Amino acid sequence: MWLTAVAIGTSFAVGGFLAAPATAVETANLTGVILGVGANESQRIVTWYSSADAAQSVQVAPTSSLVAGQFPADAATFSATGGANLATSGGFNRHATISGLTENTAYSYRVGSDGNWSTAYEFKTQSFDGAFDFLFFGDPQIGSSGDVANDGAGWKDTLDVSLAANPNAELLVSGGDQVETANNETQWDAFLAPDKLRQYPWAATIGNHDVGGKAYEQHLSTPNTDRSAAYYSNGTPTSNTSGGDYWYIYKDVLFIDLNSNSYATAQGGGGDAAHVSYVTDVINQHGAEAKYKVLVYHHSIYSPADHAKDGDNKVRRVDFPTTFSNLGVDLVLQGHDHSYSRSYEIKNGAKANPDEQPGAAEVYPGPGGVIYVTANSASGSKYYDITAPDSSGTSGAGNGADPLNPGNYWYNSVENQEHVRSYVKVQVQNDQLVVEDVRSGTCAAPNAAVERGNVDWCGPDSGASAAQPVGSIVDSVTIHASHGNGEDIQVAVPDAAPGEFGWTVDGHNGLVDLGTAVEHGDYFEASGQLNPITVSDTRHSQAPWSISSSVGDFQDGTNTFSGKYLGWTPKLVQTGAGATPGDAVQSGYDSGDGLSVARELGSAYQGHPRGTAKLGADLDLKIPNTVDKGSYRGTLTITALSN
Repeated sequence: MWLTAVAIGTSFAVGGFLAAPATAVETANLTGVILGVGANESQRIVTWYSSADAAQSVQVAPTSSLVAGQFPADAATFSATGGANLATSGGFNRHATISGLTENTAYSYRVGSDGNWSTAYEFKTQSFDGAFDFLFFGDPQIGSSGDVANDGAGWKDTLDVSLAANPNAELLVSGGDQVETANNETQWDAFLAPDKLRQYPWAATIGNHDVGGKAYEQHLSTPNTDRSAAYYSNGTPTSNTSGGDYWYIYKDVLFIDLNSNSYATAQGGGGDAAHVSYVTDVINQHGAEAKYKVLVYHHSIYSPADHAKDGDNKVRRVDFPTTFSNLGVDLVLQGHDHSYSRSYEIKNGAKANPDEQPGAAEVYPGPGGVIYVTANSASGSKYYDITAPDSSGTSGAGNGADPLNPGNYWYNSVENQEHVRSYVKVQVQNDQLVVEDVRSGTCAAPNAAVERGNVDWCGPDSGASAAQPVGSIVDSVTIHASHGNGEDIQVAVPDAAPGEFGWTVDGHNGLVDLGTAVEHGDYFEASGQLNPITVSDTRHSQAPWSISSSVGDFQDGTNTFSGKYLGWTPKLVQTGAGATPGDAVQSGYDSGDGLSVARELGSAYQGHPRGTAKLGADLDLKIPNTVDKGSYRGTLTITALSN
């Protein structure tokens, strides 16, 4: 903890206010509710449709506080914003951000207004630190088989199967193409029908089938979204198209999501150059806040099927990889090609390690190595068959053969198409990412493309082998983190267990700024407040404890003055744990050694009640006017003692 006599502007933070519940002007039909990802693990965004243009909100409370399904009077309410939908959708859209969530808590929420609330839904937060799993889903594209109901059934089944197998998954990440036709609300209704989309946060991605209308933006609000002209394919955010790039941080992962439909400036937008600039800026500003960097966009640049040789994907394949390598991206998740593939380690648009073997179960990308994954269909609405390499080259935009496995493209370690539904599971662990492609269906229904005869065969080896069971693994790889030329050291610090004694600086341990000292004849004087110290004691022994502190000399370069000139008056900011404040200590300028020797800030007696207290102090600094001008700092050392 620092104390200083330099003049620095004072600032303070104020907690957000919760809006009062809105009153409906008219009864509204509330539909299409979906839980979205927030800017961090303590937020969620809820989006829905309303038949009436009424002021509405999201109401949230811990599920444990509901009585007979009724929300408590103190339930948090977050006001919604939105507007009129385009004519083909009808009605209005609303979205609101839920903030201030606490970890490991089950919450219930509903949307609407007093007297006109929706059904209540539930989600659960988990620990805000440490390892977690998320699931990645490729192209549900509801309606692309020609049978909306069957596509919706396959989509629902994949969600049910994947979350039954992974109930503690924390995010559902989209590969794009939620629907076949951008503004077809029948298709959107089928996509939004599964209740799992109201229980787990959906991190949306714009696909080429979503971009041609506003329904995507109406249904799926996203955090930190830049809707500048550069991130729209036609350069016009007000047009009947969807667009925007966004980012969020969830635990140890910085996710960046791009609208890959905008790839060439000839279309009117900023093209790939704008995305490259966006990714660069976001990573430069926020990359240090996360352990891993994961990019998500729709158009796969290293895919194995119908879109592998598309001209636009070849453009992206030249524009993106070197930047991603230079920025230390770990994993890129893509859709669009309705087949599964996992790339080799790609660095600067070429295979990073010529000796990396096809299908390797473990990879060590090293600095600049990036793994690209393409997801197959999550609904079974459409599959594309794997295509053959050509002689166009084995780096850059080329689609030549892999020298180690000539049937594959040079860039892919694994390629798979069985005409069965699947999803990708990503385990984010302390020092590695584990990526698995998991079957969520077989050749049996629901599998619309197979049922309708849109494909000629089903199963491994182009149908020559029997379909594998649901939950079986298509591909698995462990991506080990690179630590450059150094040796990183990590330790996890858990929450204090019940029955322990400890203390922390309350809130953000910022600089204790005493401002500019005021002259009083032969001395300068400054005053301020100690950052409160939170003491927690839940031990059954009820043993005595004390918190004491001392300060060293204040320094500015080679100039110093003694810490004895600092005094204080301890106080209780919050009572509890039997705490009593220590005695006042006058500045050594008046008499004595001040805080240059250890002084008691607070203590508790034997047999005190268990609980938590906050200790503070009014600080008084008196400095002889013989001290040279400067900006001085000293360190206050805090010590806890207990039997």
